[in-house]
Amino acid sequence: MDIKNRNNLSIDNSNRIIIVSNRLPVKATKRKNKIAFSYSSGGLATGLLSVSNFYKTLWIGWPGIITDNINEQDTIRRKLFSDNMYPIFLTCDHIDKYYNGFSNNTIWPLFHYFPQYVEYSDNTWETYREVNQVFCDKIVEIAKPGDIFWIQDYQLMLLPQLVREKIPNATIGFFLHIPFPSFEIFRLLPWRNEILRGLLGADLIGFHTYDYAHYFMNAMMRLLGYEHTFNKINLKDRIIKIDSFPMGINYEKFANANDNSDVKEEISKLRKNIGDHKVVLSIDRLDYSKGISQRLKAFELFLDRNPEYVGKISLFIVVVPSRTKVKRYKSLKTEIDKLVGEINGKYGEINYTPIFYLYRTLPFETMVAVYNIADIALVTPFRDGMNLIAKEYIASKKNNKGVLILSEMAGAAKELGDAIIINPNDINEIENALQTALSLSEDEQIKRNKAMQKRLKSYNIERWGKEFFNSLKEIKKLQEDRLINLLTPQVEQKLISDYFSGKKRLILLDYDGTLVSFASTPEQAIPDDNLLNLLQALSKQKCNEIVIISGRDKNTLQKWFGDLDISLVAEHGAWIRTKNRSWHTIEPLNIEWKKDIRPIFKLFVDRTPGSLLEEKEFSLVWHFRKTDYNLAKVRCGELVDTLEYFTNKLNLQVLEGNKVIEIRSFGIDKGRAALQWLSKSSWDFILALGDDLTDEEMFKILPENAYSINVGLSSSAAKFNIKSPNDVKHLLTKLLKEK
Repeated sequence: MDIKNRNNLSIDNSNRIIIVSNRLPVKATKRKNKIAFSYSSGGLATGLLSVSNFYKTLWIGWPGIITDNINEQDTIRRKLFSDNMYPIFLTCDHIDKYYNGFSNNTIWPLFHYFPQYVEYSDNTWETYREVNQVFCDKIVEIAKPGDIFWIQDYQLMLLPQLVREKIPNATIGFFLHIPFPSFEIFRLLPWRNEILRGLLGADLIGFHTYDYAHYFMNAMMRLLGYEHTFNKINLKDRIIKIDSFPMGINYEKFANANDNSDVKEEISKLRKNIGDHKVVLSIDRLDYSKGISQRLKAFELFLDRNPEYVGKISLFIVVVPSRTKVKRYKSLKTEIDKLVGEINGKYGEINYTPIFYLYRTLPFETMVAVYNIADIALVTPFRDGMNLIAKEYIASKKNNKGVLILSEMAGAAKELGDAIIINPNDINEIENALQTALSLSEDEQIKRNKAMQKRLKSYNIERWGKEFFNSLKEIKKLQEDRLINLLTPQVEQKLISDYFSGKKRLILLDYDGTLVSFASTPEQAIPDDNLLNLLQALSKQKCNEIVIISGRDKNTLQKWFGDLDISLVAEHGAWIRTKNRSWHTIEPLNIEWKKDIRPIFKLFVDRTPGSLLEEKEFSLVWHFRKTDYNLAKVRCGELVDTLEYFTNKLNLQVLEGNKVIEIRSFGIDKGRAALQWLSKSSWDFILALGDDLTDEEMFKILPENAYSINVGLSSSAAKFNIKSPNDVKHLLTKLLKEK
């Protein structure tokens, strides 16, 4: 089977899940001329590996080693193939510009609300594009019919569309593990549109929280003009879904770990070193987004304000090394070292250490032991996509005693509402939270933790994966349903055959969205020579009557198409121009109402930056394509309510179109205009094409033997769908070729 033409819509255990991420969960290193392998203990890697327990998976990613030695690459491939992993080998230049550069010096700080740290570089952007293409090429190389592609995180945001271009009918899910920022932050990115278009290649785009999903949909609307309905975006060729899936953990693994003998031994060692002090725990990867320095300052403030706890409470802080070659991370490490030294010097005694500080990665047994002995977990990132540390801490509390202090800026705060939620920018609030945590009774601690454990146990890592894939399956099923009426090659052949058999043929054509894509500027809407020549050629065939039925005003249509031997309908049917080039109204129309309604429209133009009023002869149109999306939503509701109030006793109708609101005389529509031609002759062949609500009245009045085609995959009264204006032009071009 040709992989480009396959159509995989079922998702079950027989499908292979291709997980694609920047890094594999296995790291290859070179030691004494030999390749060694170690598994990642990180929450993301562990979580994604858990998917393998209920799906057949293959994992594609970089193995963490730079080598161009063929033998070494073969050794790595053989080992990883045995674990259902496929390595992609990147160069030093790739890692420097794609990973350290664009991913971590541009996207990471921007998406975590640190715009002052962002570096904008065309050079690193080009390498980011290049590496995304490298991943795409490897995917296409190993892909098989029926594969489902699950692309992970911010390093690969261009990959969904790249894969879509190579495998048009692919099933593609994307998950972003970091926050998606608000529009005011995201708009700072010079390559923002390219990033959004890259993500639109996916069928399902997942985020940890609804806030992130909402920010993404808002950016889509304001930058690319795609509106959403119930978290779905209708593209011309597909419908895609955006949703939140808060990542869970392997709950049982952490809940049962305390029974492990190695963990018990680690607990004993820690207690011996720390003593019977109250323990405040902080575990984080070295990163400025984690708020580690704020945490240390808040702990120092706590000791200042609560001297009775000096000698009785210790902060156990673990900082996992990360991006150690990046200058900003080196500076952060220096700052943390200095703060720890100052606090220990200020409050430390011979038999008391205020802060136990480890700069390393902890093995699983030690990490669970630390969770066990900690009376308080201090998790205070300035911004975090989810934060699994908070969930792991609660899951590990088998005796249910312990208090979680959690930043409201962490995605996990949406689920762990029984924690003490704080603003991480306020060290006074963190210090107060420490006091509150120490004052909570054991009964209160147990009550809070049991509630959070119930949630974590229910929505674990397995459920997270299954819900994502069930949602992906649902959206593919919806896509399949929308494709049922798609104009197939067989139907197209029948249409062409009927066309050439017909002696009297009527072709009704909408313009915007049907013959041309919706334009962001007036210049882009002007028909080009290719379209004009196509229409002229169709009109020259002696059996044809060509009619363009548009919402445009008659002067515009006359200017564009006046020299062609075709009929024209303007303002959705108010004006008609037949082949004798004489414009006339469908009936005498009253426009006295305009003097009362025009001031309302002008008021809304004045109140809504970016909007404008278009005055046609028999209608008024308020355009808001260039208006801020959120403001436009408010103003649209206000304007419609106002118009309906003023026109409820007038013979007028209010129509909502594609970023327009129009008011016109009641009974004027494209269906009534089309009847002018349908009623005057007996047609052997009728073809009607349109793309939006204004064309539905035309579709509804057509005879049974007519071919009605809606452009796009939205629901319609038309019998068939076609994907785009380009497909429309291809179809019309085929009608020029003699059988």
